[in-house]
Amino acid sequence: MKDRIPESEFILNADGSVYHLHLHNDDIADTVILVGDPARVSVIASYFDKVEVEKQNREIHTKTGYVGNKRLTVISTGMGTDNIDIVVNELDAAVNIDPKTRIVKENKRVLNLIRLGTSGGLNANINAGDFIASAYTVGLDGLLYFYENSESVFERKLIDKFIKHTDWKSNLPSIYSVKASSCLLEKYAFDLKHGITLTSPGFYAPQGRELRLNLAFPEFNGLVENFYYQNIPIANFEMESSALYGLGQMLGHNTLTICTIIANRVNKTFSNNYKEDVKRMIELVLGRL
Repeated sequence: MKDRIPESEFILNADGSVYHLHLHNDDIADTVILVGDPARVSVIASYFDKVEVEKQNREIHTKTGYVGNKRLTVISTGMGTDNIDIVVNELDAAVNIDPKTRIVKENKRVLNLIRLGTSGGLNANINAGDFIASAYTVGLDGLLYFYENSESVFERKLIDKFIKHTDWKSNLPSIYSVKASSCLLEKYAFDLKHGITLTSPGFYAPQGRELRLNLAFPEFNGLVENFYYQNIPIANFEMESSALYGLGQMLGHNTLTICTIIANRVNKTFSNNYKEDVKRMIELVLGRL
């Protein structure tokens, strides 16, 4: 007899849907587009020919429908790896744990989890309006170390090189790195700029922004500007992709992030027309899907 997952761990609503997402297995397409902003769900769904599922709880807004014959789900996660922890675990639970028996299914569904986001560029050669495909992520948040055997998906050589290059401080979270799923990177981002994406645990000091509080690591952004791994530069800062790649791949799903660069942190520039740039990114990816 397989282990039954208790009610306190696998939390379900009265209708049998997973706790935060309010979704059932049949509500979720095999390809899931993840966005941070709940308002962006409706922007993407406006391209659907038909919407068959719509659910909303807190910042998590979901629509599932069709573009032509292609069934897609788009879901908002909110900001941060803590929210990705909820969304990825519950997406997997909805499709791979039987809600009646509370037992993991033998035949598991594999989801394609594709994040479309916005981020700040960390390389002088990356301009506002560019699209960056995250070939690798570097997690500055420490989340994956709470999971057993997370090292199985780590890019160990990149981690070691990054720690040495930045002289990473022992009082900061432990670094981890995970690679994009090659099948998605090659299929949907073959002609885009590829980069290493830094996933930060915050928007201000962790990304080198200083308002009223001083930075404890003011040299960090300057150090990463000239970091390369396998000839791929550190390209951008955001707040979700390391957790998406790590959790998704540990659970057996495919993962990819494509971001629109809305600011260049090196040149101190910001796009005043970034919503149109995001729209171009959405249209590009939907066309390829």
